[in-house]
Amino acid sequence: MKTSIQLLIIDPQNDFCDLPPAWRPVDALTGAVVAPALPVAGAHADMQRTAAFIRAAGAGLDEITITLDSHHHVDIAHPTFWTKAGGEAVAPFTTITAAQVRAGEFQPRDPAALPRTLAYLDELESRGRYTLMVWPVHCEIGTWGHGVHADVRAAYNEWEEARLRGVRKITKGENPWTEHYSAIQAEVPDAADEHTQMNTAFLADLDRAGLLLIAGEASSHCVRATTEHIVANLPGGRPERIVLLTDCMSPVGGFEAQHQAFLDEMRAQGVRLMTSTEALSLLRA
Repeated sequence: MKTSIQLLIIDPQNDFCDLPPAWRPVDALTGAVVAPALPVAGAHADMQRTAAFIRAAGAGLDEITITLDSHHHVDIAHPTFWTKAGGEAVAPFTTITAAQVRAGEFQPRDPAALPRTLAYLDELESRGRYTLMVWPVHCEIGTWGHGVHADVRAAYNEWEEARLRGVRKITKGENPWTEHYSAIQAEVPDAADEHTQMNTAFLADLDRAGLLLIAGEASSHCVRATTEHIVANLPGGRPERIVLLTDCMSPVGGFEAQHQAFLDEMRAQGVRLMTSTEALSLLRA
């Protein structure tokens, strides 16, 4: 029986790509060239290699899934949510702890949000995976930055037309009260929001794969969190069927150590690490 081969591309979105100016649109309101909100060094080349892999693999891929980071303008992990004690704006890439909020160093701009904010930070920190990071407003729903890298989209459109089937899209991050790095589950699931809880249907779909190839951005955060959750929760286990395409992902700047720790831990758990060229040879074999 032929092994089912799936490709999972995590957050291949414009806001995460270090796109050259020729790849960026012009803002009709200002006339300025639009800049990606949270560009990852190397991501544009990663996505071009991902697109080339899709084209070369062609009918060898049985399913393709794209995850889409999807945020509102005001979000607990955006500067729009926060203020400093003196009313100053909070800069992107600031970390905020529950202790700092209790000390008055940072506050939600909406005072009524304080109890829920503290409950979230307490729960997030108790889980030990992340401290809240204030990111630039990024992947805002409806914006160019939320869209998929043009070459990746063109490549999977070609695959869709050749196979007469759609690429599956999985969104994450719509709930503004919790960080949602992983496409499997938010960092702190909201009991009132099923979309933040463990996505068992998605895991069941991935579990059909005899070979699951993973690419995307960024390897230090969303690729890492999603892959960790897949390895821990895939119903059929067998992490050796998972392949990380190492030349199709890069870390956020300053998080290179987290990127390397992720690769090392996944390798130790049996996940295979390959370049896209090596994986293409595997498919053809």
